[in-house]
Amino acid sequence: MGFFDSEVVQHEARQLFEEYQSLTQLGSEYGKFDREGKKMFIEKMEDLMDRYRVFMKRFELSEDFMAKMTVEQLKTQLSQFGMTPQQMFDQMDWTLKRMKSEIEY
Repeated sequence: MGFFDSEVVQHEARQLFEEYQSLTQLGSEYGKFDREGKKMFIEKMEDLMDRYRVFMKRFELSEDFMAKMTVEQLKTQLSQFGMTPQQMFDQMDWTLKRMKSEIEY
């Protein structure tokens, strides 16, 4: 069975994508959130990023051709911005830490 044939993989990918879309839409209103709302938003983003890291690690460790192609596509896309996947995660971590410090988490 291929990596993408797994119902678990398909479900997790769909869930990650939907949650990311939802949080980015919600994030456009971040400046209007009260302190508790900001804390909740940051915690949800941290959780999402942790799950995304695990999901990407599955891709990296897989022997499946399509999984390897997906990793290479991500690397190619990020390289257009002068970034690696690790740098993307590091940047997101830095952003969330800065957001936390601004609300005296």
